[in-house]
Amino acid sequence: MSKQKVGVIGLGSMGLGVAKTLVAKGFEVHACDVRAEVVQQFVKDGGVAAASPAALGAAVPIAIVLVVNADQTEQVLFGPDGAVQKMAPGSIVIASSTVAPEYAIDLGKRLADKGLLMIDAPVSGGAARAAKGEMTIMGSGVPEAFDKAKAVLDAIAVKVYRLGDVPGPGSKVKMINQLLAGVHIAAACEAMSLGIKAGVDPKVIYDVISHSAGNSWMFENRMPHVIDGDYTPLSAVNIFVKDLGIVLDSARKMTFPLPITASAHQLYLAAAAHGHGFEDDSAVVKVFQALTGIELPEKKG
Repeated sequence: MSKQKVGVIGLGSMGLGVAKTLVAKGFEVHACDVRAEVVQQFVKDGGVAAASPAALGAAVPIAIVLVVNADQTEQVLFGPDGAVQKMAPGSIVIASSTVAPEYAIDLGKRLADKGLLMIDAPVSGGAARAAKGEMTIMGSGVPEAFDKAKAVLDAIAVKVYRLGDVPGPGSKVKMINQLLAGVHIAAACEAMSLGIKAGVDPKVIYDVISHSAGNSWMFENRMPHVIDGDYTPLSAVNIFVKDLGIVLDSARKMTFPLPITASAHQLYLAAAAHGHGFEDDSAVVKVFQALTGIELPEKKG
């Protein structure tokens, strides 16, 4: 039997994990990325290289878009070499980048005008869960799209939420998730910094808090980066500059105050202004280092 074909546009930390998971689960996975060396490595892992999003769109009935933002989504779908121009009617775009809800709604309408189906499908779980096929998908779109893409969605996620029959609800729920994720990372960095200033061993702080009521998924996941002094980006500071910006812009349009989110956003902006924008988002801790002179653990080796 021939393998089911699916495409992945964007082989970043999440996209590469998704693409490799699909290969491991028996799909024929076409992929494209602006970094040719990443695509070629993926070919060695069993994937198929697509020269452009358009080439990918011509080859597969389902395309997963996992790029950074709305501008990149626009480019890979509707740009000069965009996938939309080559996708057959009835094909599905699984739009998994974090974007403003109003953009997701408009994107769904424009794809429908082209005869294409869209699942507004932001994801959560990080690179590690993407690589294991254990993501959470916050999806919304017409039932036909979910039915056609069921095998793909089930392969990459342990939980697929169907939040509505039109694009938009998925991105709205992802916005709430990012509010919490961004605030939790900022709070974790603040707490760890205070502990270090007070003279407590960071490893002790981590062990105690990870087994206490003050713990959060983000504290438990991100603070080992600080303890190891390793800020290799799995999710970069600039991602939360963008994502919390989306949250604040959307809330402002609803005349809804978000004082805690705004404070967290300022910390990410400060980290980026200090030159840490492309480091792991746990590098927010370096803002407190700059402000207070605390000594952070250094990377060994």
